[in-house]
Amino acid sequence: MRVAIIGGGAAGLSSARHLKADRHECEIFEMTPQIGGTWVYTDDVGNDKYGFPVYSPMYQGLRTNLPKEVMEFPDYPIQEQEKSYLNQEEVLDYLNQYVQHFELEPMIKTNHMVIDIRPLENHLWQITTIYKPNNSKIVREFDSVIICNGHYNEPIIPNIQGQEYFNGRILHSHKYRCSKPFRGLRVLVIGAGASGLDMCLQISKVAKKVVLSHHVKEAENVNFLEQKPDIYRILDSTMVEFVDGSCCPFDCILFCTGFKYDYPFLNQTCGVTVTNNHIEPLYKHMIHIERPTMCFIGIPFNVCAFRMFDLQARFFCKYLNGSMSLPSRELMTKDTEKEMQARWKKGYTRRQAHMMGADQQKYYDDLAKMANIKSIPPVIIKLREFSNKSRYEDLNNFRENNYKIIDDDTYVKVN
Repeated sequence: MRVAIIGGGAAGLSSARHLKADRHECEIFEMTPQIGGTWVYTDDVGNDKYGFPVYSPMYQGLRTNLPKEVMEFPDYPIQEQEKSYLNQEEVLDYLNQYVQHFELEPMIKTNHMVIDIRPLENHLWQITTIYKPNNSKIVREFDSVIICNGHYNEPIIPNIQGQEYFNGRILHSHKYRCSKPFRGLRVLVIGAGASGLDMCLQISKVAKKVVLSHHVKEAENVNFLEQKPDIYRILDSTMVEFVDGSCCPFDCILFCTGFKYDYPFLNQTCGVTVTNNHIEPLYKHMIHIERPTMCFIGIPFNVCAFRMFDLQARFFCKYLNGSMSLPSRELMTKDTEKEMQARWKKGYTRRQAHMMGADQQKYYDDLAKMANIKSIPPVIIKLREFSNKSRYEDLNNFRENNYKIIDDDTYVKVN
């Protein structure tokens, strides 16, 4: 089959590796000058030199918040080394090695911006791209399309009461590149996810004051940071009031409030909708129920990302090569509705429709059983959860921990 992959990050590369193994014709359309997706650093924000959007959220000095033992692809280990937590350049180098090892270079088309994907009557997909250096438009047809454009394209920026009164700088973590612009300032960081904590750590070394505003119970253990609950409103040019009634002045507000799933290139005839980050109609959080030759790799979050990409890619390949059949549209719809109802009963919001966390082992095992492929070993999830716990307990030092996988159920801390 002729398969188009949208995005040359880890999800796209893993998909290409397995498609190639099944002897499909495959092309990766990557909008930037190189592969790597999230793991490529650029000083650019806003638009690139060709006038196209820059989606990279990568910032200077980033080290992974998960150990390499959790991150690596199952069929291509990261080169043996003592430390478990890598920096951005080392992860990018690993992805380039992966491309070389599996000889994926001929498939990759860099600087190709996908602007339109639409289904055709003959069950094909029409994909229109722009080659950025000369702005030329290219229209191609494929039998299948895999969407791998990542989670970090469209920032979520809350609308805070009184925001128009604030005289300081307001920005989203999407445009954060380094701590230098915050030197000597009073900075409010909103959001206690991985990026929020990491940016607090960086900024606190140069800023006059850093306050973390959030509602994440686990982050309360980060005792070296001054913490506040959610913002209630902005009172004037500097003063921020929190929901507990306390007030503090700030020179800058940094939103670490996450991203929207965004697919501006999907024509409305594709029939895909996104409501508060709930993507429909997807079977197993990946396959378009009405048009199953369209697949989304990497939608679930709070997961073992690289390994999940690999598992999802192997699952979809089993369908494409005919060794696995999908249920009928009616049964896929019924199965999806049943899962979503269970999620709503747990109290999940639409924004958590694709959150895995405690549900991830069951998700991996369900895919593996259906496709008769190897699942992700429990030890990977155990180590991921321990690393997350360690991050909140000792933000300053958790990346100095080193680990070794013993078997499918056991890891050890080696320092």
